[in-house]
Amino acid sequence: MPAKHPSKVRVPERDYSHRTLMDKLGVKPGQRIVVLGVEDAEFLRDLAAIVPEYSRGNRINNADLLFFSAEARADLSQLKSLSRLISKSGGIWVVYPRGQKHIREIGVINAGKSAGLTDNKVCRFSGTHTALRFVIPLARR
Repeated sequence: MPAKHPSKVRVPERDYSHRTLMDKLGVKPGQRIVVLGVEDAEFLRDLAAIVPEYSRGNRINNADLLFFSAEARADLSQLKSLSRLISKSGGIWVVYPRGQKHIREIGVINAGKSAGLTDNKVCRFSGTHTALRFVIPLARR
């Protein structure tokens, strides 16, 4: 039987089920992290274990990651001003309720685009919320 050409070999799909939420969100020690409105106790505990000096409720400049709670569509109007707080390679995680009619993924994506951002990752934040990450487009970095 002839050997398969190396470029034709299929790589198995990545399995992220073993990764913690902090891994999925890209949280690393030493990062400048801002949390605005996200009140999930487990998230805050796990975040503090990795980055004890994170900013909760205070807007700081040059953040590596910013976690922002959007419980209503109107909250999304803050994305433009929040985008000025992150570093050029930083990200904004918008944490919003899952399975709701008043705020949907497409609305969150559109709000990010209107703010000049690009969405590049989504993950399950909790049993009730989803997190969608926005970054500054490469062309503007």
